[in-house]
Amino acid sequence: MTRRRYLVGYDIGDPVRLRQVHDVVKGFGYSLQYSLFICDLNSVEKLKLRAALGEVILFTVDRVAIVDLGDAETRGMECFEFIGVAPRLRGTGGPTIV
Repeated sequence: MTRRRYLVGYDIGDPVRLRQVHDVVKGFGYSLQYSLFICDLNSVEKLKLRAALGEVILFTVDRVAIVDLGDAETRGMECFEFIGVAPRLRGTGGPTIV
């Protein structure tokens, strides 16, 4: 199954839900900044991420953005540009289970 690289960011108004969303996304990827993650997912994993987020967010006030950056093996590494200290981007070695 092909893996795609996603940038996941969120804006959550409540501290309890914020921690829950952070924990969910952390289980699918790794953090670039506190509320910004890189997740290399296949289609099933993406559905599982969306379902898990749907269980904790409040749809009327919270926001989660999932941005498809492309194939994790190729474009997934090339589409980042940083100003200042650049984090080391992980390669694609399959899923990261935390």
